[in-house]
Amino acid sequence: MIYIVDIDNTICTSPLGKDGKTDYNQAVPLYDRIAKINQLYDEGHEIHYWTARGMATNRNFTKLTKKQLVEWGCKFHSVKMRKPKYDVWIDDKAINAEDI
Repeated sequence: MIYIVDIDNTICTSPLGKDGKTDYNQAVPLYDRIAKINQLYDEGHEIHYWTARGMATNRNFTKLTKKQLVEWGCKFHSVKMRKPKYDVWIDDKAINAEDI
C-alpha cells in the first residue's frame, strides 16, 4: 500500500510562535505515532510525507523538514512539500491522526 502522511500535528506537535504562525523549529515529535508509521514502512508499505509547510508564507522549509524527519527516526520513501492548504479533506481513504 502507499501511504501519504501529513507531518504537523500528525507525527509532531507544532506550536504557534509569537507572530501567531506555526514555529516549525519548535516541533516536538510524537514518537508513538512515528513508530506506527515506521512499522508500516517495515512491513513493506510506501511512506510519503506531504506537508503544507511554507504555503502561507511562501518560505521553503524542505531542508528543515527533512532534517527533522531524519532526527526523529522517521522511515520514508519521499518528502513532498506544497500540499494544498485546506480546512477539511474529504476522502474515502483518510485516517484521522487521533485514530492512530
